[in-house]
Amino acid sequence: MNAKLTLKHFLLGAGIIGGLTSCSYTNAKQEDSKEASNGYTETKSDDKVNEMDSKFISDVAVINLTEIQLGQLAENTGKMQDVKELGKMMEKDHSSCLKEVQSLAEKKAIVIPTSLTDKEQEEYKKLSELTGDDFDKEYCNKMIKGHKEAINKFEKALTDCKDSDIKDFTVKTLPTLRMHLEHSMDCQKKLENMKSM
Repeated sequence: MNAKLTLKHFLLGAGIIGGLTSCSYTNAKQEDSKEASNGYTETKSDDKVNEMDSKFISDVAVINLTEIQLGQLAENTGKMQDVKELGKMMEKDHSSCLKEVQSLAEKKAIVIPTSLTDKEQEEYKKLSELTGDDFDKEYCNKMIKGHKEAINKFEKALTDCKDSDIKDFTVKTLPTLRMHLEHSMDCQKKLENMKSM
């Protein structure tokens, strides 16, 4: 009887320990799975998508940096009041957009440029050497060309980018870029009308 009790207790004990071990293993697996899931979410989507989205965000940072500096230049150098006001609007709106880009880049662990590229610096230098009507005309031309290119890039990102936060940012920003293009074209028309008078 003692032998039976001992065997019964042993089997019962083994079952409890086995059950506890099984629960612990299941919980550990669930925690591991949860941690892996969190890590996956926090580091965005898969690598290929990240590379594409990162490139877009980096490009947008350069666009904003460029528009801010050119806007400041137009405020100080522009001859026509409309050009000065256009520059002021560009500086204000693109400064706001840059803050959003910086916040988004930080959230997604994307390294973005903090200064103009050599190409943008060269274009800035050329524009800064102009004055009067020549400056006004070239600035408007740059704003039209630059915003057309930016709109195309953003519209392409709506299809190519996979990250939902980046898509939301793109949708939110596009109307402002279109409005900037419209203002730039209006400014260009005013310049042409003034010349024809």
